[in-house]
Formats: sequence, C-alpha cells, structure tokens
Amino acid sequence: MLDHLITHDDNLRMVPTDRNELTAAVGRLREELRTLPEGSDSARTRVLTRWIGIAQMCLGNHDEARTFLRQSLDIAATIGNSRAVVATGLNLGDAHRYAGDPQSADALYRSALNTARSRHPELVDFALQHTGKHLMERGDLAGAQGHLQEALRLRIAKGDAELVESTQAALDRVELLISQAGAVTADPTTPGQWTGWLQSRTTARTPARWAGDFPALRDAVRGLTSQQRVAPRHLRHRRDQSFPADLLTAMAEEAEKAITADGYLHNGKWNAAVGDAAHHFTEQVDLTAVVGRSTGLDVEQPHTGVYIAYLEEGQFLDFHVDEPGFGEANLILCLKHERPTSAPRVSTTVFITVDGYLECDLGPGDCVVFDGALTPHGRTPLSVGESVTLVSFGFRARDQVPHKVAEPRPIPG
Repeated sequence: MLDHLITHDDNLRMVPTDRNELTAAVGRLREELRTLPEGSDSARTRVLTRWIGIAQMCLGNHDEARTFLRQSLDIAATIGNSRAVVATGLNLGDAHRYAGDPQSADALYRSALNTARSRHPELVDFALQHTGKHLMERGDLAGAQGHLQEALRLRIAKGDAELVESTQAALDRVELLISQAGAVTADPTTPGQWTGWLQSRTTARTPARWAGDFPALRDAVRGLTSQQRVAPRHLRHRRDQSFPADLLTAMAEEAEKAITADGYLHNGKWNAAVGDAAHHFTEQVDLTAVVGRSTGLDVEQPHTGVYIAYLEEGQFLDFHVDEPGFGEANLILCLKHERPTSAPRVSTTVFITVDGYLECDLGPGDCVVFDGALTPHGRTPLSVGESVTLVSFGFRARDQVPHKVAEPRPIPG
C-alpha cells in the first residue's frame, strides 16, 4: 500500500523516500479510517491501522506507530487471521525497537517467529530477518548472523531476488560488525562470558552448594561489582513502599493473559511483553522515586519492561548478568506468588554479592532494586504447587553516564 514511499537507511531501518509524500499518504489513510461506515468489515480497519502504524514508525512518530500497530494486531487476533498476527507482530516489534524498547521488541519478535514456525512456514524468513536485525542492534552478532543465514537459505530457496538482496545486505552488515569487533568476542569481560564463568562454578539450582562455592567467587564478584551504582535492595510491600492493590491485580491478570497468548521461554523462564496495565501502573506510580529512595540514583521513567513467570516445579533461573542496555537500575516487582504451606523451601530471587548470597523472598507487592549488568542474579527452583509472576522494569540514570568499565577486570582463570 505504501511500499513505494518507504526505503531503508544505512542502518537498515525503514525511512521515507519522501517525507512530505508519506505524511500526506498517512493523512489520506487516517481520513479513510475515520469515515469507514459503522459495521464495516474489520479486515479493512486492520489493513488501514497497520499501514498507518508502519508509516508513523518510518516518520519517527513512535507513540502513534505503536498505538495503531497494536490496534491492528488485536484485530488480527480477534478475527483469527494468524498470518496477519505474525506480520503485524513483526511490525510492532520494529516500532518498539525504533522507539528504544528492545525488551518489548524481543518478546514480539520471538512470538512471531514461534507462530511462523508452527503455522506459517512461508513467513519464517521474514520473522528471521526482523529478529536478526534486532539482535544485531542489541550487539548479539553471533545470534544475528545465525538468524540471517537461515533467512538467506530460505529466501534463496524461494527464488525471490529482492528478498535475497535484502537479507544479504543485513548479513553483510553483521559480518562487517563482527570483523570490526575483532577480539571483542574473546573479551573475558563481556556479559555472556561472565555468565558462563559464574555458571561453571556455582548454580542457583542447588543452594546447598553455596557455602562451599563462595570463597572461590569472592574476588571475581568484587571485581565485577566494584563499579555498580545500585546494590541489591529488597523493598517490602507496606513497610518500604505501598503500591495500589488494584493496579497490581490488573498487571497480574494482564501478565497471565500475555504469557498464555504470546509467552516464550527464555533462559528457563516465561517472558511476555508488558501491555496497557503495566503502562498505566508506571503512569500512576512514581517508580523513579522508589528507585531513588532506595539507591540514591536519579533515574528516568522506566524505558522498558517485561513480564516474567515461573510456573512449574523445579523451574529456576541460573546465575547470570544482563546486557547493559537494560539500564543502570532494574526493579523486579512481584505480582503473584502462590506457595504451598507444606513446602520446606520456597523459590527466591537470589544475588551473589561480596558478602555472600542474598535471597529475597518476594510476595505480592514486594520488589527488589539492583543493577542487573553488574550483579550476578537468578532464582532458586520452585517447589511442588508453587508459581511466581513478576514484572521487570529497566531504568537509565538521568546523568546519562552508562555502564562502563574503566579498567576491565578479566574473569579469573
């Protein structure tokens, strides 16, 4: 519909070929949408809202892009058009990525790719292409390369020269970035290699090992956490702060629906993109004040969020550190924690600090604030009949000082 007015820039993002013409075209589509007769076929509304959203994304109007694309995606799901669900989910993922919300984008890309693989194999190459570019921007060059190589094979088999050219361009850029990075992939201070080192020496699965494990970890953890600006703080509901019960309930219900409909497994836990209830929560509750009071760090409003769920006996999250892009501060808020009264031990959020292992038993309304990029963290296994639902928000410091390692500390041999 608007393909002729859209191209890609040097960063492989969609931009207008002519900004004025695309703006005028959006105006015409919006007028058609506004004047659709009552009771019109919802399929036309879906198409119009999708293309308005895509165009607004290209024009840099991120809020409107996400609003229209979410509307189009909801219509596609309601009428049972699973093919459109995949395509529009990828567009909405792009809109979140362009707006600087990689966590929500990640959830949408993975959901679209999973649906394409299971129901629409003809769309798998498109899902791989979008996901590959997302991973490239996040710095996961190996993951991006793998996704794009698979997309290229599928597109060569399709015999569509234009699609092959598009994927080859993305793959060329990834391979250029890999060559420019040189020894970066072998840098022993990267989050992935810190995670691997930690998991080779301890595990959140077996707390009985911790006392024996810790002496060998102390110096390494001290080096890793020496530049953290936020140390882990467990904030209990009503004692340290109080969140409105109705907002917590709304998020818990939204999380359950999102995980059921669009959840994906990541590192052994269920993830799903946050929605209106979470956005309403952040509008009504000053989370920057919560972070500031507990850490002394002045942060911006959360720039990203994701629902997390642990639903099965034995499910756990092993120790790891996050990519720095999530921000200088993370806040994990418990929305629901069902626990059997007879269980000898309940699942906890756990950190490795210079003083040892810190366990936080989070009940509904409890939260923990920490620096995920510089504090090893995980979750101990669930007992029989136990389940946990959380929401995680990421914050950037207002002073715009990013995570940095002035004197990189190599992982011990």
